[in-house]
Amino acid sequence: MAVDYKEEERIKVLRRYEILDTPEDGSWDRLTRLAAKFFNMPIAVVSLVDTDRIWFKSHYGLAVREIGTDPGLCTTAIMSDDIYIVENALEDPRTLTNPLVVSEFGLRFYAAVPLKTSDGYNIGTFAIIDSKPRYLTETQQETLKELAGIAMDEIELRLSARRSAREMNQLLEATRSHLQDTTMEIAQIPITERSEKFMDIADASRELIGHIEEQLRERK
Repeated sequence: MAVDYKEEERIKVLRRYEILDTPEDGSWDRLTRLAAKFFNMPIAVVSLVDTDRIWFKSHYGLAVREIGTDPGLCTTAIMSDDIYIVENALEDPRTLTNPLVVSEFGLRFYAAVPLKTSDGYNIGTFAIIDSKPRYLTETQQETLKELAGIAMDEIELRLSARRSAREMNQLLEATRSHLQDTTMEIAQIPITERSEKFMDIADASRELIGHIEEQLRERK
């Protein structure tokens, strides 16, 4: 079943995750290395499909970090909600003229599962590649889907962590601003009246701290 989306909206969703051009990460590389070993494949990648390039967050068995979208099979794979498999690229009409197939790269087998966001957009793939024809059993296909799910969970988790950090910074800045404003107010009133004002500060501080703690609990 084809994914119903507008490309501009999909790109906006991709950019929301702030993952493009981030440094290489050992946790991602462990996933692709595990996939390559489990499926006995020379290449495994986690790709993100941008406007004019396919960028690899992890690229086991490849020396490059990105390729153009024109020859990239990942561009086609994200159009499906299910696993996309090419068992023999020289016999598959979808790939007969693909540059990755007819060039020295010699791609013959390709299997990819779309990385689907929580709101239903396919932003990339988890793919395995070989230079010879291959076949995946149903169990292997399910395993590849699970690996793609883990990769997408990691992307969502990191987005959530960034949002939480920003919200906490906003709360802390609000607290700091409130205390500064209150301190200035206290400086303007007689000393004999300041004790009651200090109690107000304490109450306000407890309320803000309680709000921050509630926010933290909701993020767990």
